[in-house]
Amino acid sequence: MKTLVRATFVVLGLLGFLGCRTPIAETPPSPVLARIHQRGEISVGTAASMPPLNMTTKAGKITGFEVELAQAMADGMNVKLRLVPMPFADLLPAVASGSVDAVLSGVTMTPERNMSVAFVGPYFISGKSFLTTTATLSSKGSAELNDPAMRVAALRGSTSQTFVQQTIPKATLTLTRDYDEAINLVLQGKVDVMIADLPACVVTVLRYPNRGLYALETPLTREPIGIALPANDPLLVNWTQNWLREQEASGALAQMRARWFTETSWLSQLP
Repeated sequence: MKTLVRATFVVLGLLGFLGCRTPIAETPPSPVLARIHQRGEISVGTAASMPPLNMTTKAGKITGFEVELAQAMADGMNVKLRLVPMPFADLLPAVASGSVDAVLSGVTMTPERNMSVAFVGPYFISGKSFLTTTATLSSKGSAELNDPAMRVAALRGSTSQTFVQQTIPKATLTLTRDYDEAINLVLQGKVDVMIADLPACVVTVLRYPNRGLYALETPLTREPIGIALPANDPLLVNWTQNWLREQEASGALAQMRARWFTETSWLSQLP
């Protein structure tokens, strides 16, 4: 009888101990992934004006390397892709506020930007170059541009704007909504130089072969380009990391790069 009573107390004690233990924390929900699957689509912000990364064709279709990458991301989630074009300066605020689920639009991963949005990548390495109609400028470095007489155009909200303000602060800076506006300023002689990512400058020379344009072929900086995601969804970030790693390992990412950075047949689609 004593043995039975003692055993009962032992069992009750164990139950009491287990009952007082802190419950194991459940995996936090994924609000953005849940939203994506509920809608059956992922919304991706893009400037739609930065060839060959993203661009709008004569027919009004948004295409480019990052658009193909975004489609592959949507396919990996088994949902549809909805592209949301907007000015470059509005892209990161849009993903931070939840207006779009992700941004793939030539966004350089910087510590400052990483304070408000999450990044996965890089999926491409770029660098600052400049576009000009003056042949002598195309062979010079940034020091020669640091002069009040030098009129410079850069994309608003971009690392090109930061580059000008930090590296050539004496230059007269004009900020533009998109690359096309900056290119037109160069073509019209209203600015001397457009500071932009290397692919954009090189593509513009190819796009306008008879306009006397020159581009600096050796980049002045190193720009790691990544996918911008909302900061409140670690599971989405983890999924995207694993998905992008698989795209790289399988060779799919290299094939996409080749289609847009080696081949040039898509140039005929631009206005």
